[in-house]
Order: sequence, then structure tokens, then C-alpha cells
Amino acid sequence: MIIKIIGMVIVAYLLGSIPSGLWIGQTFYHKDIRKLGSGNIGTTNTFRELGPKAGVVVLLMDVLKGTLAASQPYLLGVSHSVNPLLIGIFASLGHTFSIFDHFHGGKAVATSAGILLAYNPPLFALACAIFIITLLLTSMASCASIVGITSIFIIALCEHDLILSCVAGILTALVLWRHKSNIIRIITGKESLVSFGLVYYLKKKHHK
Repeated sequence: MIIKIIGMVIVAYLLGSIPSGLWIGQTFYHKDIRKLGSGNIGTTNTFRELGPKAGVVVLLMDVLKGTLAASQPYLLGVSHSVNPLLIGIFASLGHTFSIFDHFHGGKAVATSAGILLAYNPPLFALACAIFIITLLLTSMASCASIVGITSIFIIALCEHDLILSCVAGILTALVLWRHKSNIIRIITGKESLVSFGLVYYLKKKHHK
């Protein structure tokens, strides 16, 4: 069992380490996403700098990394002994500290969502709904990400799911840390907006 656990952890980390945005940009657009926009290799920067098609592909790949990583205990028939969340979290760590990108990486939001999809699909759907609603209200992907993952942490605490609470707490802390510059820009009113949503509409209307 120990060998299986170590193997699953390694696979989860390597899956999470796949720098989707970086490889998609280099392979199909001949661009280094790390040198464009915010410099982040995640979905939001890919959408802005490489376009919707690349953004959707990177989003799906990042979610899939987390889902595949956390699904290993189910696939190997050991989910009764090994909680999928405890394996999946290594995919988020891999995404943030990628061995393929000199231990740099993204902000782990989509990959963390993928872990939740494998563990609790209804809760994943709720997290997506919270993310979308927040995004439509604030026009800020960073704010939606922070609110979404923090909400899951709070829900896990309310449901007394100890392991989910611990994993969600760690991932929330990780996401908050990776978004520290975004949080400062949100507070100072300088955060970048997506080109839709309530705040974007109000600002656009104000500047007319």
C-alpha cells in the first residue's frame, strides 16, 4: 500500500506540473505566456494574451490534471483506504511549483477545482456557480477565484468534512498567497477587469 501511495503522489505531482498554458503558447502560438500580460501561465492570462480557444483548452487541461490525480485511488480500488483529496492536493502543488518550469507555475485554481470534481461533483458544480456569479458581478477573475475556493472551505467546515476542510484550507491559503498582488490591486481599485460583467459595464458607462 505504501508503494501505491508513493506512486500516486508522484503521478499527481507530475500531472499537476504540466504547464498547460506555457506549452500551448509555445507549441501552437510560438509565444512564451510568461512574457505576456501578467506573466502567469494560467487560464486568465492565456485568455487575454492568446485568445478564447487557447484559454478554454488550458482551462480544461488544468481541471483535468486535478481530476485525474484525485481519481487514482478510485481507479486503483484503494479509495476506501486513501482519501482522493490527499492525493489530489499534490497536483495543485505541482501546478504551483512545476518541475517543468523551474518550480514556478500557476495559481492552482482550476487544478484545485478538478480535484473537487473527482471527490464531490455536486460541490464542484456549486463552486463553479459561485465562481461564475462572482465573476459576473465583479468582472474580476481573481476575485471570483478567491471567493470560490474560500466558499468551499467554509462549506466543508459547515458539513464537518474534516479532510475536505483541511485540504480546502491548505488550498485556500495557497490561492490567497498566489493572489497576494491581485488582492492589493483589488483593494486599491487597480485590478484588471474581464470585458463583461457588472463592474465592467458600470465603469464603461461611467467613462462614456
